[in-house]
Amino acid sequence: MENFSTPVQIRWSDLDPNFHLRHSVFYDWGAVCRVEFLNKVGLTWKKMLELHIGPIIFREECIFRKEIRPDDIVTIDLKLIKAKRDFSRFTIQHEIKKEPGITSAILTVDIAWINGATRKLAVLPEEEIKMLAMSPVAENFQWAE
Repeated sequence: MENFSTPVQIRWSDLDPNFHLRHSVFYDWGAVCRVEFLNKVGLTWKKMLELHIGPIIFREECIFRKEIRPDDIVTIDLKLIKAKRDFSRFTIQHEIKKEPGITSAILTVDIAWINGATRKLAVLPEEEIKMLAMSPVAENFQWAE
């Protein structure tokens, strides 16, 4: 997949007293984008429940560049910047942009999988690894050892 981007809606409750986006909303939007992407490639919540596997976050960091205000039109994308070949660990970077193409924030997330029954780190089955292999990749993408 060459790229993945989704529009996001600014709600009144997303704003702080300065009438720009609260910092925690950027993190929420990252989660929305990742779930939309997983659904698109076929790794749905239903499939994860069936496999007893779900994503966990080890690190989440946001660099804020330009404020987002109530009337801005916003999109968020998803690119893989690092991954183990079995996708047991991977790093996604989101770029949150407002029209006309202004980067408002860059969100970086380190992710792994956990088995819901054993509560131990897990590796996805081969078929689901192929699903994640369809992720859009950044120009600086690298395989992790």
